Amino acid sequence: MLSQFRPAISLLALMTLITGVAYPLTVTGIAQLAFPEQANGSLVRDAKGEVRGSSLLAQNFEGPEWFQPRPSAASFATVASGASNLAPSNPALADRINKDAHRLATEGHGKVPMALVTTSGSGLDPHLPPAAAHFQIPRIAAERGLPADSLERLVEQNTERPLVGPAVVNVLALNTALNEMIR
Repeated sequence: MLSQFRPAISLLALMTLITGVAYPLTVTGIAQLAFPEQANGSLVRDAKGEVRGSSLLAQNFEGPEWFQPRPSAASFATVASGASNLAPSNPALADRINKDAHRLATEGHGKVPMALVTTSGSGLDPHLPPAAAHFQIPRIAAERGLPADSLERLVEQNTERPLVGPAVVNVLALNTALNEMIR
């Protein structure tokens, strides 16, 4: 019986070393060499070099003076990321969306864009459609005492146009640029 266990244990140890140590270290090394920014979390730093977040994850911005991201079903916590799993027919979802829409509504600016009242599948999508960013400009201009046309240019400068898919605006990058614009 020992003659059967020895090869099995040896193979288990070998495969553990290959798949649990050698392969992850090799992939990590290649990633660090080929894509260092992405391998280290796509961190966004301010002018002082301090980390402000990741360009891949949404974060909450408190106050009307900031561009707001999509709502998060996970309260912007990466551990509990995910959708709310509320069906479109669920009254709780309709109630939350209505409250958010009333909170964001501005007289004479039309309907609140859906991206500002609905969560993404992960609850951590850092992007908004440009229309959702433009919708927020009058509020931010009034709060910060800035001309709306300079905020329009800021949104345009921070609009990403990928080869495939619609144009998007990264809210963290936009707010970082807004903060730098004021200094």
